[in-house]
Amino acid sequence: MADPVFLITGASSGIGAATARHAAREGYRLVLAARSEDKLAGLAEELGGPTRAIAVRCDVTSWEEQQRMVEAALNAHGSLDVVFANAGFGAPRGFLESTPEHWQSMVLTNVYGAALTIRATLPSLRESQGHFLLTGSVAGRRALPGSLYSCTKWAVTAMGEALRQEVDGSGIRVTLVEPGMVDTPFFDNRPQNALEPDDIARAVMFAVAQPPHVDVNEVLIRPTAQGG
Repeated sequence: MADPVFLITGASSGIGAATARHAAREGYRLVLAARSEDKLAGLAEELGGPTRAIAVRCDVTSWEEQQRMVEAALNAHGSLDVVFANAGFGAPRGFLESTPEHWQSMVLTNVYGAALTIRATLPSLRESQGHFLLTGSVAGRRALPGSLYSCTKWAVTAMGEALRQEVDGSGIRVTLVEPGMVDTPFFDNRPQNALEPDDIARAVMFAVAQPPHVDVNEVLIRPTAQGG
C-alpha cells in the first residue's frame, strides 16, 4: 500500500507523538489529533507539513469533534488505514483522592472517548480493511488499590476484545497495547527505570507491520525492573 494513513489521538506528546514519528519514518501519512493545538501544529510541521501530516484539534469526549476529525482526515488524505486510540490520562489512587470532576473527565476521556473513536472511524476502516489499536495498561490487567484509572483501563481491555469480536471476518485487525510504567507527562514526577515512549511506539509499529493474516491482539509491555 502506497503511503497509508495513520490517525493518532492523544498525539501531542508521549506515546502518541513517539508513534507519530515512527510511523512517519515508515512512510505513513498522518492525522494527529489532540486538545493541545500548539504542540500538534509543531509536530505536524516536523513530520512534513500538510501533505504528510495534518493537525486536528479534537476533544475525544465530543462526538462532534470526533466526526470533524475523521472528516478532516478523509478530506486531506482520502482514507484511513490505521487508527490508534491513545488519548487518556490518570488520577491519584484512593477513592477519597482527586475530585469528582477530575474522575468524570478521566472516565469520559479514557472510556467514552475511546468508544467514540471506534464509532467515528469504523466505517472508514471497514472500507480499507484497516487496523485499530487502543492504549490499555498493565493496570487494565491487574487492579491497583484505590485506582479508578485502573478501572477505566479494565474497560478498555474489554473494549478491545469486544471490537475484535465484532469485526471478525471483516479484514480489520485490532490490537490492545498495554504498557507498564512509561516516562511520559502522565506522571507528575518522572519515574525511575521506566519505559520510554519510543519503546511503546516500536511495539505499535511491530503490530502494524505484520502481514494482513496476522492480528497481534494484545501486547503487554513492562520495564524489566517493574515488579507489579
